[in-house]
Amino acid sequence: MHTRRSWRPFIEAAAIVLLVLAIYYYWFALADRYIVFLYGHTAPGIELTQPFDAITSSRYWMAGLAAAGVVMVLYTAANWLGGRMAARRGVSFGTPDWWRVWALCALPLAIGIPAITMTVNMPTLPLSLAAASAAAALIGLILALLPGRWAAERPTDLLWLALDGMALIPALLLLRAVELPARGLSVSPAVAWFVAIGGLVGGAVWLAILSVLRRWGGQESSGAAAIFLAGVGLSYVLMPLTHYLTAGPRGFRYITNSANFFATNPWLQLLAFATAAGLALAAVWFRNWLARHYKGGDVEPVPIIPME
Repeated sequence: MHTRRSWRPFIEAAAIVLLVLAIYYYWFALADRYIVFLYGHTAPGIELTQPFDAITSSRYWMAGLAAAGVVMVLYTAANWLGGRMAARRGVSFGTPDWWRVWALCALPLAIGIPAITMTVNMPTLPLSLAAASAAAALIGLILALLPGRWAAERPTDLLWLALDGMALIPALLLLRAVELPARGLSVSPAVAWFVAIGGLVGGAVWLAILSVLRRWGGQESSGAAAIFLAGVGLSYVLMPLTHYLTAGPRGFRYITNSANFFATNPWLQLLAFATAAGLALAAVWFRNWLARHYKGGDVEPVPIIPME
């Protein structure tokens, strides 16, 4: 048993590397790039997108996040299933530390993704775009691996954490609406601000409702960092994959461009991250307040730590 588990990070890393590289090979070598990356697509402000314009170039690194989304879904599901089977036998599933698996994936993907994107099909990517795509995949992979141990050992806690993370999606994805009018999109400033502020309010209300439900059901809260990472993972890893699978007509799947998920103004994007972090901190504070006032006495505050 000890020997098998000592090899498990290598086995999982090998499977993940093969999966990600297979996805990249399909997108860049086998699939129709005019569909996957929307070459020749009309967009606001330009007539037709080209392989290396700003919009299309962002799709190459967004592909890394979408590929990480595939890993997130499959890795979480595999650990959940393995954890349930192990629990029936009365043993631990023994999910490896996420950082061990990630470290074993890092070098092969850092080499393999540029090797594919810079050599197959036409046009091949320049080093800068290939490196950006590899970097996005590796960053996304961190978020994809984090839920694994919770899925195996604490599935109920992971479900609650996912619900918390959903409350941060409006802050992370809708706050950028305030810049849409300046980009020439057909939305008024009033509507843009309504969407941005309304999303924040809705997320805060959702966290408050979850806080009450957690206290009512005796469910302890996760730390603020775990809630924040859950929101980031759902917004920037799972949602790009969801967009790829569902946004286009049937049989027409394409990688989204970054402007659909990230603000073009870096300061606005930083504000989105800060706002989401503030909501997570406020949720933990409110839950600690509820615990002190509605559980009969002082309760240790929830630690602000990331997912294990």
